[in-house]
Amino acid sequence: MPLQKVFLWLGLDLGRVFPMYYHRIVCHLLGVRCEVIGAVPSSGPMLLVSNHVSWLDIVVLSSMAPVSFVAKREVSSWPVFGTLARLQRTVFVDRTRRHAVGVSRDEMSERLEAGDTLVLFPEGTSSDGRRVLPFKTSFFASAGLPGVLVQPVSLAYRGHRNLPMNRRLLPSYAWYGEMALLPHLLAALNLGPIEVAIVFHSPLSLSGEKNRKQLAQHAENEVRRGLALALHDPGRIG
Repeated sequence: MPLQKVFLWLGLDLGRVFPMYYHRIVCHLLGVRCEVIGAVPSSGPMLLVSNHVSWLDIVVLSSMAPVSFVAKREVSSWPVFGTLARLQRTVFVDRTRRHAVGVSRDEMSERLEAGDTLVLFPEGTSSDGRRVLPFKTSFFASAGLPGVLVQPVSLAYRGHRNLPMNRRLLPSYAWYGEMALLPHLLAALNLGPIEVAIVFHSPLSLSGEKNRKQLAQHAENEVRRGLALALHDPGRIG
């Protein structure tokens, strides 16, 4: 954390890439083995849109590329996690007020225009890891600038200790509903190594769709298809 703060304060490019290497170490320490399917984005501007399963999503996706996240405003006040989010240049959004949504969307557009790669969880909440909730469309408008691509990503928590992840065990890693964060985190760490598939689908663009709602629906369909195949028929992913 002190290193990252110095990098950001000095305006060094290390402030953008350091979290990626940090989270790769965290994945190794936690025993999270990532299987990458598809092309990982090498540069921005890019909006990655992913299903949201767990607090582990942040660690996994951040280990893939230099990214910043789009998170709900409350996260900024969380102990430790809020500080980490700010150090990774997270865009905090308020979905409850129409005016605030517009301000957040403009901030996302500015970051994309600057060449950043942002990660958006358009479901607006986390799920049980076996389904994809309907995508909220508001923030897809931030990708309306020329040259900005939208890449759907499917996250599948599908293995535990080299065996398939079963329905009984998955809630130990999928953090959703009214689960308390700290007990869930500690319990997951005690259960040992897991395997996560990260499926990077072909990029889309707002210019290739009629409007942001169609773009969001296309991305949602890709993420849902990728999750189903990763969990049940991984040989067909392509």
